[in-house]
Amino acid sequence: MTTTLRPTEPLQRGADGALSRRYQVCVNSRPVGGIHLSTHPEYGPSVARIGELRVDEPDRGRGRGTVAALAAEEVARSWGCRRVETAVPGDAPAALRLATTLGYVLSNRNMTKRLAGPPPGLAAGGVARPMTEAEYAPWLAREREAFAGVLMEWGVLEAEAYAKTDQGHARFLPDGLAGENALITVLEQDGVPVGTLWVGLWPDTAYVLGVETADGHRGRGHGRSLMRVAEAQALSAGRDRIGLNVFAGNAPAEKLYESLGYTTNTYHLYKNLL
Repeated sequence: MTTTLRPTEPLQRGADGALSRRYQVCVNSRPVGGIHLSTHPEYGPSVARIGELRVDEPDRGRGRGTVAALAAEEVARSWGCRRVETAVPGDAPAALRLATTLGYVLSNRNMTKRLAGPPPGLAAGGVARPMTEAEYAPWLAREREAFAGVLMEWGVLEAEAYAKTDQGHARFLPDGLAGENALITVLEQDGVPVGTLWVGLWPDTAYVLGVETADGHRGRGHGRSLMRVAEAQALSAGRDRIGLNVFAGNAPAEKLYESLGYTTNTYHLYKNLL
């Protein structure tokens, strides 16, 4: 039996060069599922994104999804894409296995937690205070270098990595420390700054956009304290949920978040196209 992709619409072209097309997954011309291929809305036309891959129940477990994904990669190559990305729900282990079998590498995952009550207070000598203007510029520069560096590790070109980073900062920090929906906090222990926290307040949730323990102060529980501050800030702002992103390979952070009750809702993976 032959598995192929059959377009269900003309190739969609955006004014900015974005491409998008939906396909049926067919076996000997018989529709058995669907897939959506597009270029990435943030990284531009050099990066493709596979979404909505679906195989109907009677045809699952027969390699249909594998062939459909590989066929989508060939289309992405014909579009001139250098990389392809996909997202897998946290409760879909079969889809995650398929992606990793096809050579997709985990880049990061989104985690969430429902807040049922106030977290424990800080340890003795711990104080959370707003970041000062004098601290803001050096902190933002560190954030920029760190995030762009991770993107470049995934194969993103340097210019694209910094552009993506700057777009994110412009989006979430348009007014710097004065933004009403951005809380940037410094944690002090016995008067010494030991970490920073960046929480975004969105309409239906709070989101930890950045959390960092300072060099020389790691392994002392300050990361846990920063997360307690984040949860307290979310509750004070009337949010009953909080989310975050953790990059693959950051085992200490993953263990911390899991121990605090965060669960994975989405895995993000990528594959460089040769």
